[in-house]
Amino acid sequence: MNRHGDEAFHRREKSRKKKAFIWQFILLAALLVIFGSFAFNISSNLVARNIHSGFGFLSESAGFELGESLISFSSTESYGRAFLAGLLNTIRVAAVSIITATVLGIIVGLMRLSKHPLLKFLGAAHIEFYRNIPLIVQLLLIYLLITELLPDSTEALHFGSWALLSKAGLQYAVPTDFHAAAAASAVSAILCFIFCRRTFIKTYTGLISSTLALGCALLAGGAVWFAAGIIFGWSKPELQGFAIEGGSSLSPEFLALWIGLTLFTSSAIAEIIRAGVLAVPKGQWNAALSLGMTQMETVSYVIFPQALKLAVPPLASQYMNLTKNSSLAVVVGYPDLVSIGNSTINLNGQALEVIVIIMSVYLVLNLIISVLMNKVNALVTRGAR
Repeated sequence: MNRHGDEAFHRREKSRKKKAFIWQFILLAALLVIFGSFAFNISSNLVARNIHSGFGFLSESAGFELGESLISFSSTESYGRAFLAGLLNTIRVAAVSIITATVLGIIVGLMRLSKHPLLKFLGAAHIEFYRNIPLIVQLLLIYLLITELLPDSTEALHFGSWALLSKAGLQYAVPTDFHAAAAASAVSAILCFIFCRRTFIKTYTGLISSTLALGCALLAGGAVWFAAGIIFGWSKPELQGFAIEGGSSLSPEFLALWIGLTLFTSSAIAEIIRAGVLAVPKGQWNAALSLGMTQMETVSYVIFPQALKLAVPPLASQYMNLTKNSSLAVVVGYPDLVSIGNSTINLNGQALEVIVIIMSVYLVLNLIISVLMNKVNALVTRGAR
């Protein structure tokens, strides 16, 4: 009877799999027909309106200039290089904003957890103010504050001979050989972090070791940066006529977008940090303290791993939201990917291809963030066991 029962079960499973395959095939065929119909209609409409299609335009001359770019670009260069410049500008502002928003969010989140009434009030005020006002309004406000309230470049605010702040943005001194100094500082900081963490971990907890190592890395990177300036000389910003020459600069558009993204996203990150800590039961604190652990050991070994395990997944969503929100750069005139896409559409009319490029780039960027944060989450989860 068992043999007959097994045969009946196998027949049912075979029939079920066959039906599932047939329905999946029908669904796939229907989707192909639908998308094929869309593609045919789009192609017919483009031909009827005499609109060129395809991505061949990427090799054509762009015909417009960029206000700022990490790579050299002129109006005679191709659309493809313009999109590359826009991509680098997008990555630049998103990466810097993620770092500053995370740091500020952690600080504000800890302020919200503080028992000091003033710190708690300031943390809550920061969160409620920036979280409840649309980002586009904040960007416009910050940009107006920079371009309207700051003095002209001829009367710029001086921070010694090291920096100038005006409507033209922030100009600051850098070592003469900027790229070599930046590379040397980054390498020094990374090596210092690795060495110091391995040294501190023998005495302190993982959290304390990482924090101390990060501080040492920042000091080492800064020391190498200033040493390069002392050895090779400084390029300092100076007023030459009506313009500021020398040094490096951050444009008003970049500053407005950077500050806006940082403040807006930090309010959400602060709540994530606060919720992660509060989600750990009070019994965990009491149990750790009763075992003779210090306050810092309790946070490092017991509270922090559990809170981080809860905080990492929503943090990934906030980082992806920040990257997508950087597309609002077009509001303040920062030449990001979307801004360059708009200029391209206005010049050649190939809106469909440009939108496909923009969508694909943001999809890839957010998938990269998702993969990286999933790896972080896996490490955190494994570490908390």
